[in-house]
Amino acid sequence: MTKPNIPPSRDELLRHLVATRISGPVATPREVNLRHYAELVKGNRRFWLGLELGDHWTQEDVLAVMVERAGVHPDPEHHFGQDTIDPLLTLAGLDRMAAVLRDAAARRLRVLLATGHPGGLLDVHRAVGRALRAAGAEILDIPRGLHTTEGDDETSGNVRQFGDVAVLERGATLWHTHAPQPMSAILDALDAAGRPRPELVVADHGWAGRAGQYGIPTVAFADCNDPALFLGEAEGTVTVTVPLDDHIVDARDYAPMTAYLLAAAGLPAEG
Repeated sequence: MTKPNIPPSRDELLRHLVATRISGPVATPREVNLRHYAELVKGNRRFWLGLELGDHWTQEDVLAVMVERAGVHPDPEHHFGQDTIDPLLTLAGLDRMAAVLRDAAARRLRVLLATGHPGGLLDVHRAVGRALRAAGAEILDIPRGLHTTEGDDETSGNVRQFGDVAVLERGATLWHTHAPQPMSAILDALDAAGRPRPELVVADHGWAGRAGQYGIPTVAFADCNDPALFLGEAEGTVTVTVPLDDHIVDARDYAPMTAYLLAAAGLPAEG
């Protein structure tokens, strides 16, 4: 594989995605995927990731979307064991995201970056933010002192910004969260202060879903066990959803993918 900051070719990246299990045969078991699809269909809001998906989706529909947009195993009778993300769909998603980022830089848009997966994707978002800022886009500074709850368990947390990326922090720890409430806290605080909302959001999990639901153009990364953002893209609420395993063994392995994304967007990579 090329050095992390040197963009790989398409073929090199495809091999790397499979070798590191970012896509291809991924670690998320099929039974977990199907359970999450069923929970979404039953109306469990935790699995809607901040979107309003209504009651028209069936489990068969969800599986069909996930086959088309993420490349999961198409057999509805495949209930247990290995599942997949098609690396070609990952690559295609990166290309679509790159086009949005290129436009954001050209128009010097106001961009908000956020992650609910700091253990996996924080460096990806940070690199995108640095590159957009260097290209002339405005990276939004979130209001200070934001406090929110993470879903039904009413567990409190603080919405912070590290390296230009909004995260949920609790007890001096950056927190893995699917919740949309942290994004709502940011957008509501901006409104209350009379500050403009972002013109583009780059995010994942509930951060992305809630931004899209608020009508903000949003590009996102999503795993095959988080179908909501793919449904959001199918419905036009989310602009781009890139399928990938969002927490691989070593987060440094996302670096070649990030270098490819930035190069495809015509953005400067960190040396």
